[in-house]
Amino acid sequence: MDIRRQLAAASGFDWDAGNLGKNLEKHDVVFWEAEEIFFNRPLVVRLDEEHSVVEARFYALGRTDAGRRLFVGFTFRETLIRVISTRDMTRRELAAYRHHEKRAYS
Repeated sequence: MDIRRQLAAASGFDWDAGNLGKNLEKHDVVFWEAEEIFFNRPLVVRLDEEHSVVEARFYALGRTDAGRRLFVGFTFRETLIRVISTRDMTRRELAAYRHHEKRAYS
């Protein structure tokens, strides 16, 4: 199944308690902010080949309802999106995301 179909079939989110605290403490990202990006457009999703050793891992670039641009690393647990890490986008990621924003709204 391709990633777009997996996202469309997702029934919710799965959070590891350790990741919840780590993302808040280290990157000041609350779990619901990370979840919001999956409902806003554009959403840029790619396979994270470097971290896909044991399981297929992906990353998403998206924006929260408040306009914060986030990077979210994730995998799937059956039909749940399992968020691994989340943080603000780097300059390079932000440039790539803005390219998709321009295409989506032009």
